[in-house]
Amino acid sequence: MARGRAPGFENQREEILDAAARLFAHKGYAGTSMNAVAEACEVSKPTLYHYVKDKQELLAQICETHVLGLAELVKDVQALQLAGEPHLRALIARFVQSYGQAQNQHRVLTEDVKFLSEEDQQRLLKVEREVVNAFAEAVAAVRPELKQEKLHKPLTMLLFGMINWTFTWLKPDGDLSYEDMAPMVADLFFGGLGAVSAPTASPVKD
Repeated sequence: MARGRAPGFENQREEILDAAARLFAHKGYAGTSMNAVAEACEVSKPTLYHYVKDKQELLAQICETHVLGLAELVKDVQALQLAGEPHLRALIARFVQSYGQAQNQHRVLTEDVKFLSEEDQQRLLKVEREVVNAFAEAVAAVRPELKQEKLHKPLTMLLFGMINWTFTWLKPDGDLSYEDMAPMVADLFFGGLGAVSAPTASPVKD
Protein backbone atom coordinates (compact mmCIF):
# COMPACT_ATOMS: atom_id res chain seq x y z
CA MET A 1 0.00 0.00 0.00
CA ALA A 2 1.38 3.41 -1.00
CA ARG A 3 2.02 5.79 1.83
CA GLY A 4 -0.13 8.92 1.95
CA ARG A 5 1.36 12.37 1.93
CA ALA A 6 2.50 13.70 5.26
CA PRO A 7 0.51 16.50 6.89
CA GLY A 8 1.75 19.83 5.63
CA PHE A 9 2.86 18.45 2.26
CA GLU A 10 0.76 20.95 0.28
CA ASN A 11 1.84 23.87 2.46
CA GLN A 12 5.49 22.99 1.94
CA ARG A 13 4.88 22.55 -1.79
CA GLU A 14 3.27 26.00 -2.02
CA GLU A 15 6.19 27.56 -0.17
CA ILE A 16 8.62 25.92 -2.59
CA LEU A 17 6.65 27.12 -5.62
CA ASP A 18 6.45 30.66 -4.22
CA ALA A 19 10.18 30.79 -3.50
CA ALA A 20 11.08 29.35 -6.90
CA ALA A 21 8.73 31.78 -8.68
CA ARG A 22 10.39 34.68 -6.89
CA LEU A 23 13.86 33.48 -7.95
CA PHE A 24 12.82 32.76 -11.55
CA ALA A 25 11.11 36.17 -11.80
CA HIS A 26 14.15 38.10 -10.59
CA LYS A 27 17.07 35.98 -11.82
CA GLY A 28 15.50 34.16 -14.73
CA TYR A 29 14.80 30.46 -15.10
CA ALA A 30 18.15 29.77 -16.75
CA GLY A 31 20.00 31.75 -14.09
CA THR A 32 18.47 29.92 -11.13
CA SER A 33 19.86 26.63 -9.85
CA MET A 34 18.10 24.02 -7.77
CA ASN A 35 20.70 24.74 -5.09
CA ALA A 36 19.46 28.33 -4.97
CA VAL A 37 15.85 27.17 -4.73
CA ALA A 38 16.65 24.78 -1.89
CA GLU A 39 18.55 27.52 -0.06
CA ALA A 40 15.69 30.00 -0.51
CA CYS A 41 13.23 27.42 0.85
CA GLU A 42 15.58 26.49 3.69
CA VAL A 43 15.37 22.81 2.77
CA SER A 44 17.94 20.29 1.63
CA LYS A 45 18.19 19.32 -2.04
CA PRO A 46 16.95 15.78 -1.28
CA THR A 47 13.89 17.33 0.37
CA LEU A 48 13.36 19.57 -2.66
CA TYR A 49 13.50 16.57 -4.98
CA HIS A 50 10.82 14.94 -2.86
CA TYR A 51 8.42 17.55 -4.29
CA VAL A 52 9.71 17.88 -7.87
CA LYS A 53 11.92 15.64 -9.98
CA ASP A 54 13.83 18.50 -11.65
CA LYS A 55 13.84 22.23 -12.39
CA GLN A 56 11.61 21.89 -15.45
CA GLU A 57 8.90 20.18 -13.43
CA LEU A 58 9.21 22.97 -10.87
CA LEU A 59 8.63 25.52 -13.64
CA ALA A 60 5.69 23.52 -14.97
CA GLN A 61 4.07 23.40 -11.53
CA ILE A 62 4.47 27.16 -11.04
CA CYS A 63 2.86 27.90 -14.40
CA GLU A 64 0.11 25.31 -14.10
CA THR A 65 -0.84 26.38 -10.57
CA HIS A 66 -1.09 29.97 -11.78
CA VAL A 67 -3.24 29.33 -14.86
CA LEU A 68 -5.51 26.90 -13.01
CA GLY A 69 -5.98 29.58 -10.36
CA LEU A 70 -7.07 32.03 -13.08
CA ALA A 71 -9.51 29.45 -14.44
CA GLU A 72 -10.97 29.11 -10.94
CA LEU A 73 -11.45 32.88 -10.78
CA VAL A 74 -13.51 32.67 -13.96
CA LYS A 75 -15.71 29.97 -12.42
CA ASP A 76 -16.11 31.98 -9.21
CA VAL A 77 -17.34 35.01 -11.15
CA GLN A 78 -19.62 32.88 -13.34
CA ALA A 79 -21.19 31.44 -10.20
CA LEU A 80 -22.33 34.94 -9.22
CA GLN A 81 -24.63 34.98 -12.29
CA LEU A 82 -24.19 38.69 -12.87
CA ALA A 83 -25.57 40.63 -15.82
CA GLY A 84 -23.37 41.52 -18.81
CA GLU A 85 -21.38 44.60 -17.75
CA PRO A 86 -21.13 43.77 -14.02
CA HIS A 87 -19.97 40.28 -14.98
CA LEU A 88 -17.16 41.56 -17.20
CA ARG A 89 -16.18 44.21 -14.66
CA ALA A 90 -15.96 41.51 -11.99
CA LEU A 91 -13.73 39.40 -14.22
CA ILE A 92 -11.43 42.35 -14.90
CA ALA A 93 -11.25 43.25 -11.20
CA ARG A 94 -10.49 39.68 -10.10
CA PHE A 95 -7.76 39.25 -12.71
CA VAL A 96 -6.04 42.58 -12.10
CA GLN A 97 -6.02 41.93 -8.36
CA SER A 98 -4.82 38.35 -8.89
CA TYR A 99 -1.93 39.54 -11.03
CA GLY A 100 -1.02 41.94 -8.24
CA GLN A 101 -0.91 39.11 -5.72
CA ALA A 102 0.98 36.76 -8.04
CA GLN A 103 3.36 39.07 -9.88
CA ASN A 104 6.23 36.58 -9.74
CA GLN A 105 4.12 33.71 -11.03
CA HIS A 106 2.71 35.85 -13.82
CA ARG A 107 6.17 37.03 -14.89
CA VAL A 108 7.37 33.42 -14.95
CA LEU A 109 4.37 32.37 -17.04
CA THR A 110 4.88 35.13 -19.59
CA GLU A 111 8.67 34.98 -19.80
CA ASP A 112 9.78 31.41 -19.03
CA VAL A 113 7.08 29.19 -20.53
CA LYS A 114 9.37 28.73 -23.54
CA PHE A 115 11.58 26.49 -21.40
CA LEU A 116 8.80 23.94 -20.93
CA SER A 117 8.29 20.85 -23.04
CA GLU A 118 5.86 21.04 -25.93
CA GLU A 119 3.46 18.80 -24.02
CA ASP A 120 3.49 21.07 -20.96
CA GLN A 121 3.08 24.17 -23.12
CA GLN A 122 0.07 22.69 -24.89
CA ARG A 123 -1.55 21.72 -21.58
CA LEU A 124 -1.17 25.28 -20.31
CA LEU A 125 -2.36 26.72 -23.61
CA LYS A 126 -5.57 24.69 -23.38
CA VAL A 127 -6.44 26.27 -20.02
CA GLU A 128 -5.43 29.74 -21.22
CA ARG A 129 -7.72 29.39 -24.24
CA GLU A 130 -10.61 28.46 -21.96
CA VAL A 131 -9.97 31.60 -19.91
CA VAL A 132 -9.79 33.79 -23.03
CA ASN A 133 -12.99 32.24 -24.39
CA ALA A 134 -14.78 33.00 -21.12
CA PHE A 135 -13.71 36.64 -21.35
CA ALA A 136 -14.69 36.78 -25.03
CA GLU A 137 -18.18 35.50 -24.21
CA ALA A 138 -18.42 38.13 -21.48
CA VAL A 139 -17.49 40.83 -24.00
CA ALA A 140 -20.07 39.44 -26.43
CA ALA A 141 -22.74 39.57 -23.71
CA VAL A 142 -22.20 43.34 -23.51
CA ARG A 143 -22.02 43.92 -27.28
CA PRO A 144 -23.68 40.89 -28.96
CA GLU A 145 -23.44 42.42 -32.43
CA LEU A 146 -19.64 42.36 -32.20
CA LYS A 147 -19.70 38.58 -31.89
CA GLN A 148 -21.50 38.39 -35.21
CA GLU A 149 -18.63 40.34 -36.73
CA LYS A 150 -16.11 38.08 -34.94
CA LEU A 151 -14.68 41.03 -33.03
CA HIS A 152 -15.29 39.78 -29.49
CA LYS A 153 -12.04 37.78 -29.34
CA PRO A 154 -9.79 40.51 -30.80
CA LEU A 155 -11.28 42.93 -28.27
CA THR A 156 -10.61 40.40 -25.53
CA MET A 157 -6.97 40.18 -26.57
CA LEU A 158 -6.74 43.99 -26.47
CA LEU A 159 -8.13 43.84 -22.93
CA PHE A 160 -5.54 41.26 -21.90
CA GLY A 161 -2.93 43.46 -23.54
CA MET A 162 -3.81 46.13 -21.00
CA ILE A 163 -3.60 43.92 -17.93
CA ASN A 164 -1.09 41.18 -18.79
CA TRP A 165 1.95 43.44 -18.76
CA THR A 166 1.02 45.69 -15.87
CA PHE A 167 3.65 43.98 -13.73
CA THR A 168 6.39 45.47 -15.94
CA TRP A 169 5.66 49.03 -14.81
CA LEU A 170 3.30 49.07 -11.80
CA LYS A 171 5.50 48.92 -8.73
CA PRO A 172 4.22 47.36 -5.47
CA ASP A 173 5.38 50.39 -3.49
CA GLY A 174 4.18 52.97 -6.02
CA ASP A 175 1.40 55.53 -5.82
CA LEU A 176 -1.15 53.15 -7.38
CA SER A 177 -2.05 49.66 -6.22
CA TYR A 178 -3.53 46.87 -8.29
CA GLU A 179 -6.81 47.48 -6.45
CA ASP A 180 -6.67 51.08 -7.68
CA MET A 181 -5.93 49.95 -11.23
CA ALA A 182 -8.76 47.42 -11.56
CA PRO A 183 -11.66 49.92 -11.96
CA MET A 184 -9.47 52.15 -14.14
CA VAL A 185 -8.83 49.28 -16.55
CA ALA A 186 -12.56 48.45 -16.60
CA ASP A 187 -13.56 52.08 -17.20
CA LEU A 188 -11.00 52.46 -19.98
CA PHE A 189 -12.13 49.26 -21.67
CA PHE A 190 -15.84 49.99 -21.41
CA GLY A 191 -15.29 53.57 -22.60
CA GLY A 192 -13.63 52.23 -25.71
CA LEU A 193 -15.96 49.26 -26.16
CA GLY A 194 -18.95 51.53 -26.63
CA ALA A 195 -17.19 53.33 -29.46
CA VAL A 196 -16.19 50.19 -31.39
CA SER A 197 -18.02 49.53 -34.63
CA ALA A 198 -17.53 46.81 -37.19
CA PRO A 199 -15.11 47.80 -39.97
CA THR A 200 -16.80 48.51 -43.29
CA ALA A 201 -15.88 46.25 -46.14
CA SER A 202 -13.47 47.72 -48.65
CA PRO A 203 -15.09 48.44 -52.02
CA VAL A 204 -14.40 45.86 -54.68
CA LYS A 205 -12.25 47.30 -57.45
CA ASP A 206 -13.14 46.61 -61.04
